[in-house]
Amino acid sequence: MKEGFKITGTIKSISPITEVSTGKKLTFRIDNGATAPYNLVEFELYKGTDYVSHVEKFGDYNKVGDNVEVEFNLKTYNWKPEDDNKIFTSLSCWKVEKVTDNVSPVGNDPIAPEPGDLPF
Repeated sequence: MKEGFKITGTIKSISPITEVSTGKKLTFRIDNGATAPYNLVEFELYKGTDYVSHVEKFGDYNKVGDNVEVEFNLKTYNWKPEDDNKIFTSLSCWKVEKVTDNVSPVGNDPIAPEPGDLPF
């Protein structure tokens, strides 16, 4: 089984870099061309202290308006496991590549993997 998911779209926004206790992070949104409200997808890019340069250089290689393919994982955090009531899920980006302008965005299902690629 292949790990992670892929989606193609156009970068619509990039947040400022924020410092967290163990590294740095930013978020960015892409428009995948699907019918609203399913067209905007937000990703989180987090790197610990050993790799913060990846976050710091994200804006050097990626700009609003760029067409990109994003590879990501679903990341879940149980904030209060004793209560089992606070679960946060994010799309954790681990690779962004530019694509040529003639590549069309993903269809109507923005985060659907290929058949057989579900992580569960």
